[in-house]
Amino acid sequence: MKFFIDTANLDQIREANDLGILDGVTTNPSLMAKEGIKGTEAILKHYKDICEIVQNPVSAEVISTDFAGIVEEGKKLAAIDPNIVVKVPMIKDGIKAIKWFTDNGIKTNCTLVFSAGQAILAAKAGATYVSPFIGRIDDSNWDGVDLIAQIAHIYRSQGFNTQVLAASIRNALHIVRCAEVGADVCTCPLSSILGLLKHPLTDLGLAQFLADAKNMQ
Repeated sequence: MKFFIDTANLDQIREANDLGILDGVTTNPSLMAKEGIKGTEAILKHYKDICEIVQNPVSAEVISTDFAGIVEEGKKLAAIDPNIVVKVPMIKDGIKAIKWFTDNGIKTNCTLVFSAGQAILAAKAGATYVSPFIGRIDDSNWDGVDLIAQIAHIYRSQGFNTQVLAASIRNALHIVRCAEVGADVCTCPLSSILGLLKHPLTDLGLAQFLADAKNMQ
């Protein structure tokens, strides 16, 4: 399973990249706003800065909701760097735009997916990635990881090439469960990635080793 970091914070991207396990980055308008990035030129430059840190897929989201607007925005985003993946919302014109991007050699990430039916449409249109938001599904008293498993099963049984990108990750356990059910990619906050490092027995064991080593000196 590939690891993407879900942030627009350059320091966090560098930290995750330095771990040696980072396979890409996802962003959205909310994450950009959180970093105080405003204005079209500033946003485009910020994407360029991210691409210079990570030589892997970087999802850049459109804000248009009509076909012509999505395509126009997507072309500008794709021109920033060969690693840019145009992030498109799961709406009718979004599916039409994903098909256009697919036919024109532009990679896409279909976002705001909450059902297997939506995931099937995205795959039929040729999306490179589909992003089910499992944390938000959990918030509505359903199990988001069950949706990841369902989509992964459908894609493999039907021969779709679209990759299942588990999004809206809330904790390290989400990552482990998504790996268990066959997610191709997991996009997470840095805190969730670092959470995988933690186990009390590791801390206790290391403390004991260090204490024993000190007594040997």
